[in-house]
Amino acid sequence: MDEAIVSRTPTGGLIGCRGEQELPSHWGPYDTGDGLITTALLLAAGAGTRLQPLTDNCPKCLTEIHGVPILGRLVSCLLAQGFRRLVVVVGYRDQQIRHYLESHASGLTVEFVDCREYATTNNIYSLWRAREYIREPFVLIESDLVLDPRLLGLMRVGDQIAIARFESPMLGTTVSIDESGRVTSFRVGADPCASGLGYKTVNLYSLSTASWREVSQRLDQRIAAGQVHDYYEVVFAEMVADGSLTLQSVPFDDGRWCEIDTLEDLRAAEGIFFDARRACKPRLTRRSWSLEGS
Repeated sequence: MDEAIVSRTPTGGLIGCRGEQELPSHWGPYDTGDGLITTALLLAAGAGTRLQPLTDNCPKCLTEIHGVPILGRLVSCLLAQGFRRLVVVVGYRDQQIRHYLESHASGLTVEFVDCREYATTNNIYSLWRAREYIREPFVLIESDLVLDPRLLGLMRVGDQIAIARFESPMLGTTVSIDESGRVTSFRVGADPCASGLGYKTVNLYSLSTASWREVSQRLDQRIAAGQVHDYYEVVFAEMVADGSLTLQSVPFDDGRWCEIDTLEDLRAAEGIFFDARRACKPRLTRRSWSLEGS
């Protein structure tokens, strides 16, 4: 098989294995309408080289914060907020991710999408690989994100983007929003020294079925053109600019979240999430930008 997918029941039992060529090309079986979202798509294919040596023998999403892997924290958040299905794009050390979820994701139906080209592509390719497995509204999550469950719960409505006020020395994609909170433009790979950067994306999006259809078509066009080293945000930026995608911002400034790309980020996360029960002021960490896939 060119690409394998493994489905598991809410109790963790194996229910099937199928290849990409066996999947229907139409949209339908999983289209449950645009109510509260219950499906999450996790991009976890990249090698996480900026977290070396911790990622020399371990995928980034299994890096631990106070003894709990990033992935374990995410699973807990998903379950707490009523998610039922998790689709995971895997590549680097994928067997470790598969084995972890086999024993730590009871309550979720988990499916895997292989991205064997993770070392030579970027996250646009990981998202494109998932196009045949998602036919319903979903939340898109990158595997280096740690956050309070409450924040994830805010994203269960389609066509939203999590943002936080930009603070130096953050790096990464930023957006501008209008008075109603709607995104008006993207700046991919923002320079932290530039002025007027607006709001930092938190790499957490929700897409309705209709928006995902259009995004998938744009992804097809870019991949066919060989643009496998782009970030998926370039597609969102293009669609926002031409009016084919409307994203409502969800501010995360009053909650705890952290994107973990580097050892410095990991240390910051250990401070932010030292005690999950205590209230604390919002703290944001630097988001480094690289050309590795997500």
